[in-house]
Amino acid sequence: MRLPRLALLIILIFTACRQKEEAFHPSFKLIPADRFVFKSFVDCNMAEAWVGDTLRIFPGKYGEDPVWGEARELKYADGRNADEVFLTPHDKFISPQLPPNAPPGSPGLHGAIWFETMYQDARDPSGKTLYGIYHNENYPQTLPYDPTTGSGYTNDNWPEGLRGPESAAAVCRIGIMKSTDGGKSWEDRGIFIEDLNDRMIRLPHNRSLTFAGGVGDPSAVASGDYLYLFFGEYSYPEKYDPATYSEEKEWMHQCISVARIRLTDLDNPEGKAKRWDGTGFNAPHNGAGKPIPVLQIPLEEGGGPASQAKQYYWGPSVSWNYYLNCWVMLMAKVEKPKWQGSNIYISFNPHADLGKGDHALRWTKPQLLISKPGRVLWYPSLQPMNTPEDIRNKNTCLKLGKRARLFVKDSEANEYSSEFIIEFEK
Repeated sequence: MRLPRLALLIILIFTACRQKEEAFHPSFKLIPADRFVFKSFVDCNMAEAWVGDTLRIFPGKYGEDPVWGEARELKYADGRNADEVFLTPHDKFISPQLPPNAPPGSPGLHGAIWFETMYQDARDPSGKTLYGIYHNENYPQTLPYDPTTGSGYTNDNWPEGLRGPESAAAVCRIGIMKSTDGGKSWEDRGIFIEDLNDRMIRLPHNRSLTFAGGVGDPSAVASGDYLYLFFGEYSYPEKYDPATYSEEKEWMHQCISVARIRLTDLDNPEGKAKRWDGTGFNAPHNGAGKPIPVLQIPLEEGGGPASQAKQYYWGPSVSWNYYLNCWVMLMAKVEKPKWQGSNIYISFNPHADLGKGDHALRWTKPQLLISKPGRVLWYPSLQPMNTPEDIRNKNTCLKLGKRARLFVKDSEANEYSSEFIIEFEK
């Protein structure tokens, strides 16, 4: 009798979970507000944390880039509330101490980085221990292939980049830096999720003018003992061979994916992350996982592989909403080459514990949040304001309540701004 009872219990639990999801229909509305323009450079998700009674944000880019040039724009600003810090003049931003780039072929930091999420170590009561999750971009010039380690990239049939035929497409990876002084200085802890050379998508198939492959544009949230990483997947799921290349196979393994790493592994993260493989977090940090199915755009609706500049969601920004008691994800959508797209979408996940079963994949079908035809919209995020609630709860882009400010980058105007407040209803 034990097996039937166990089977009945599983069915009851599954039914209860499904009923919870079916009854879960949060709503939202956009309230027009005075235009709010961020005063510094943004080309990433916003990374931020409260250090004591100070909100500190870390936008910008740092490091070597043979296509766009050397960058020193990764800086930070402080404020007593979100409005104050977001209105900090550009010349008042402070440059943190960051590790230098290492020469090609030697160990160390290569390419350019952008902080995309800040995890604050809950074990440090001062709030000064921060882990910056960074997006890292490289090229065969900055990270040449090393046959002894398998890292780096060969230059054969390399696809074109954003700046025309003379430019190379980048490869993105995701790494971690650590600070023990609230973000004033940083130590690189290494790359913890990446795709290797064999899976780069090359000519003649890669025509997107975006990435040659890789993983990037992450948003990370803590749940239980793990940091869950939501990111864009841009590589081929197996060794790329132009003779056997399949658009459908590429598409099946791309879009917004999820991986996780133990919080206790953040100090030494290399090789420690595991990607979702369709049944669990079993795929290695440099292996092919499976994306979140509901966030894939079907082929018959215009979806398709990244290398073909078909439609797909990218650049997730995830937050916990304590008013709705759920996770909220914003994302942009690529509609044409060069990351062009004019729509921003929103999705919800009612499961607080992302580590249970497939909860990390239980997102609702994306709903259109905002559309600006003719514009190119990137990096949507929900941000706190200067309300007593937001200050009292020390809200950030990772934790919010009933109301938040909606920010998005207009790429063509190179402007990160807000024109709406979003209000949620249960």
